[in-house]
Amino acid sequence: MKKDPSDETNWRPATRLVRGGTRRSGFDETSEGIFMTSGFVYTSAAEAEAAFKGECDRFVYSRFANPTVQMFERRLALVEGAELCKATATGMAAVFTALACFLRAGDRLVASRALFGSCHYVVSEILPGFGIQTELVDGRDNAAWQRALARPADAVFLETPSNPMLEIVDLPFVCEAAHAAGARVVVDNVFATPILQRPLELGADIVVYSATKHIDGQGRALGGAILANDADWFDQLLVPFHRHTGPSLSPFNAWLLLKGLETLDLRVQRHCSNAEAVARHLAGRNDLHRVLHPALPSHPQHDLAMRQMQKGGSLVTLDVRGGKENAYRLLDSLRVFDISNNLGDAKSLATHPATTTHQRFTPEERAGVGIFDSTVRLSIGLEDEADLIEDLDQALRRAA
Repeated sequence: MKKDPSDETNWRPATRLVRGGTRRSGFDETSEGIFMTSGFVYTSAAEAEAAFKGECDRFVYSRFANPTVQMFERRLALVEGAELCKATATGMAAVFTALACFLRAGDRLVASRALFGSCHYVVSEILPGFGIQTELVDGRDNAAWQRALARPADAVFLETPSNPMLEIVDLPFVCEAAHAAGARVVVDNVFATPILQRPLELGADIVVYSATKHIDGQGRALGGAILANDADWFDQLLVPFHRHTGPSLSPFNAWLLLKGLETLDLRVQRHCSNAEAVARHLAGRNDLHRVLHPALPSHPQHDLAMRQMQKGGSLVTLDVRGGKENAYRLLDSLRVFDISNNLGDAKSLATHPATTTHQRFTPEERAGVGIFDSTVRLSIGLEDEADLIEDLDQALRRAA
């Protein structure tokens, strides 16, 4: 039986990235329209009443839904292999909304301790303030997950690879243990992107993104997304929470993210090839304590990473000799790389996690996840790999 070429669910990933979810107006525009409107008008008062009762399928208010935002949601869902998607104003709005929409006082959350600083704050400070019990575990240790999930839980939250130490969590194992404990699994997939890893296919229930990173990919716009296949959870818990608390994505940012999705696969492939070349070069030097990248055979979880991910991703983490002073000297000596805490950008970026993204961690917490004063995180961009390597070499000479 031949596939229907007009059915977007039959399209291959590259076609979905370019055309998925497109919804043209009466003007038949080539590029998706930007519907910069807060509200919508009705032909009658009765139609407005029916719309608010949910008796007719139409747009009511852009906090609830918007044509441009819906195009982004549909396209990302097609790429992720998810049935449902809800866009948010930022990646952190996606993380908090995905958890807060279903967790209640007395519920129990188990999370990996290796989290982005703001995610760690949500899990360890905000949610416990609402009466939610939180337990942090070493995400690399299956036995630790097994112990934590030996009693009932309501949610599991993790990121893999982790920020910034690129720890890998065994997703099939953790998802199976979490489901046996009665928990939904929420995975922050921002480092891998849907191009390299699809957590729903590995057993996860919910996937969250900061679309600010690779999906936009050019440092232009904030955005986030929540994806799932459970229609009951989505319709009864997520949508009402999102609708009434208002973490909505703006139509203009949604349009920028739509444009970002068109080139996501091409960019991620270049990010990965550049990052692997940089990582291999740095690993060959003898003046660094440590170089981490999932594609390097020296990565402690290389085999697991390559089972779960198609490639190693765009991040490289290293430790210089000489602590914070030399880490700063390295950062200040870079000429092609920019110092910035963002990642997934077309431009290569470098940051010092201990004093930026993870400065809220205590020294003991940072040490527990392997972040030291000597640690530098590199987000490898789309420049020529030789220029990036030459820049790092000259900066390392100065740092020495």
